Amino acid sequence: MSFRSRLLATLVACAVPLTAAPALAQFEGRTAADVVQVTFLPGWRLPNGNHMAAVRITLAPGWKTYWRAPGEGGVPTVISLTEAQGVSGMAIHWPRPQVFFANGMRSIGYHDDVILPVEFALSETGEVSIAGQIDLGVCQDVCMPVTLDLAGLLPPGTDRVREIGAALSERPLTATEAGAGRATCSVEPIADGLQVTVSVSLPPTGNDETIVVEHRHPDIWVSEAVTRREGGTVSGTADIVPADHGPFALNRSDLRITVIGSRMAVELDGCTG
Repeated sequence: MSFRSRLLATLVACAVPLTAAPALAQFEGRTAADVVQVTFLPGWRLPNGNHMAAVRITLAPGWKTYWRAPGEGGVPTVISLTEAQGVSGMAIHWPRPQVFFANGMRSIGYHDDVILPVEFALSETGEVSIAGQIDLGVCQDVCMPVTLDLAGLLPPGTDRVREIGAALSERPLTATEAGAGRATCSVEPIADGLQVTVSVSLPPTGNDETIVVEHRHPDIWVSEAVTRREGGTVSGTADIVPADHGPFALNRSDLRITVIGSRMAVELDGCTG
């Protein structure tokens, strides 16, 4: 598989429940340890030499955390590795998220318990040690920023882990799996960037369909898309604004389009004119 630098979060963690770093903020008398536990599932070595591991995030009832594109009402997850000798790349296989609405704002993420499979590309064949830090938001009526120190090992064993396999089966469908047509994008200039309208022939994915448009480069901001369905076609319109706030040449292959419904999600790479 390819490992894309545009990932909003790459996760690793240690093999036991983690505790929060001392500098964590407190909200309404609660600390991070009261609302979130993170556990590492070491996983197994794949036939191609990569390693499939996972991070389990367990939240207190009523609390949630966020997907890679959390929406204006969410908090992104950010991972920085300080020790990754033998690791040449990594990618999260995100399970299908949910769309939440609170106080007139939309957010996208997970509640209660989620397992995030993480695939590591390795340049070594033996056991690999990793360490770093994870910053994430956990929210209920208020949002609490959480920082955890991370450390763990990627063992060379090949025994599959059932829980990770189950999480992998929850990923968004590909266009082929969902019976989707090719996504098209029409582009209009706006004062500070471009407005893009994405359309795709796609069977219904459930109630309250939401289109999320992401750009490959994280310094290019993409607004929440206004989503609509007409018969067998779902479409969404979003603003794309670069750092210099001006029109720019858009490479449509730099876009990732995800349609999230109550029954399934579908992920599409790029679009045509």
